[in-house]
Amino acid sequence: MALFTETYLKNLAQTQPINESTRMMSESKQKNSFDIFLSHCYLDKTAVKGLYIELTRLGFSVYVDWIVDSHLDRNNVTKETAKIIQSRLKSSKSLLLATSENADLSKWMPWELGYVDGHTQLCALVPVTNLSITKRTFERREFLLLYPYIKRAQSTNSRERLWVVENATNYVVFEDWMNNIRPFFRDINIDGL
Repeated sequence: MALFTETYLKNLAQTQPINESTRMMSESKQKNSFDIFLSHCYLDKTAVKGLYIELTRLGFSVYVDWIVDSHLDRNNVTKETAKIIQSRLKSSKSLLLATSENADLSKWMPWELGYVDGHTQLCALVPVTNLSITKRTFERREFLLLYPYIKRAQSTNSRERLWVVENATNYVVFEDWMNNIRPFFRDINIDGL
């Protein structure tokens, strides 16, 4: 699969228990650090749950506010809420922005993106769509063109990996990117992986 579809993620959320990923998250919460802060629109909750399961299954510790900090009240957002989110942003190595049709409705996503971009610049997009899309049909709003996107593909040893993609020939494995190795030119087009 090139990019993540809502159908795939919602199916994953409905068929896979969150128990194993919850265990992994509890361990990360005790350490108070995460590999990924998953910024999203709450209207995409089911797809985000599937994305959370997928990312934790790949071995990453992932912060999703309503999973990790379920005590936060979305109907009563305070300065304390913002401070908790800010703290979680600081304790995450990267931010993945789940772009969807609903993403433009979120008031928090632009704030989270700006905050992390201003501090670590380790921000990438995770396209979540209800269509079957590929790189060639993945469109971004103008300011989102500043950021690479995430693609799931098999590496040369047939292991499923996440890749951070600038363009078809400039990409890097997600784990390397989290360690500040930027996408670089390769002879193999990522669409061929």
